Amino acid sequence: MTTMSRRRLLARFAALGLTVPATSVLIAACGGQATPTPAAGGASPTAGATPTPASGGATPAAGATATRPAQLSGTVTIDGSSTVFPISEAVAEEFQKQYPQVKVTVGISGTGGGFQKFCNKEIDISDASRPIKDSELQACQQNGREFIELPVAFDGLVVVVNPQNDWVNHLTVEELKLIWKPESQGVITRWNQVRPNWPDAPLNLYGPGTDSGTFDYFTEAINGKAGASRGDYTASEDDNVLVQGVAGDKYALGYFGLAYAIENAGRVKIVPIVNPKTGQPVDPNLETVKTGQYQPLSRPLFIYVARDQADRPEVKTFVEFYLQNAATLAEEVGYIPLPDEAYELALRRFQQRKTGSVFKGVEVGVSIEDVLKREE
Repeated sequence: MTTMSRRRLLARFAALGLTVPATSVLIAACGGQATPTPAAGGASPTAGATPTPASGGATPAAGATATRPAQLSGTVTIDGSSTVFPISEAVAEEFQKQYPQVKVTVGISGTGGGFQKFCNKEIDISDASRPIKDSELQACQQNGREFIELPVAFDGLVVVVNPQNDWVNHLTVEELKLIWKPESQGVITRWNQVRPNWPDAPLNLYGPGTDSGTFDYFTEAINGKAGASRGDYTASEDDNVLVQGVAGDKYALGYFGLAYAIENAGRVKIVPIVNPKTGQPVDPNLETVKTGQYQPLSRPLFIYVARDQADRPEVKTFVEFYLQNAATLAEEVGYIPLPDEAYELALRRFQQRKTGSVFKGVEVGVSIEDVLKREE
């Protein structure tokens, strides 16, 4: 099995809350109660078992040097976005090859759930598919938790339908708003209500749950306000549930991250979205997201590091490793890497321990160049 397919398999297991032997993480899917478990060199412990050291002993890492001390140990706890999870999982896996005595755990509870744990000082790093909200910022301030905001990749949100759908060849932002705005709940329920020449058939919707950063970004971009959405749809923070729903329903429409859509090509059909500025339908892919042609559903992805944990050797080393390897690993798992300069600036921000956010909550239309400028 290749590295790519292995990581994708782990992502599927992770989202379902299942344990996989010889992996670096046990995932607490969708904010579930499963306890994150460190990487192990053999079989995974049973659910609810007390975490045990990753290396199983004090054996030095192969090829350890003075600049990569085998004796580095401790824990790094991460939770949050299911979108950012594949990147953090890949980084954790590679990191533990070099530092087998550091226990890295990665959970999925959605961006909102991750920030809740982060502000409550339950985790060291929060994965986020959108910038921190004012309410979350206030919660962190009330608990005395400062953070270092670090962009790690770029992503696109995609709208998908069932492969048997032969009537949708593109959608406009206005049509997406008609489908998803709160006022459409119980009203826009059939395909021909979106376009009269489409079938008089049920419109079955699938989308992220309210703890998802993808939900926040999509509703801001399409409906003009984060969290403004109809509620009569099948919701889940588990993107694989959404994939399965759309794949099994001819009359389905859903949305989630580009990487999951690419991974499931053939099971779902990606719908081009009309760029509001050019009036042209744009097929979402790595190139159109990178160049800014795919709008308004492109966005940066982040990790948030707790300032009070950043000086711990294992956390410090892990975050520096993350930023030094994010470009390669993000691309490997289906995301768009930032320019090298952006990672260099982010690394400098971390090393200088600059706290706070350079973003103002959920922002639509942020480009890679914009991220780069804000990091300068």
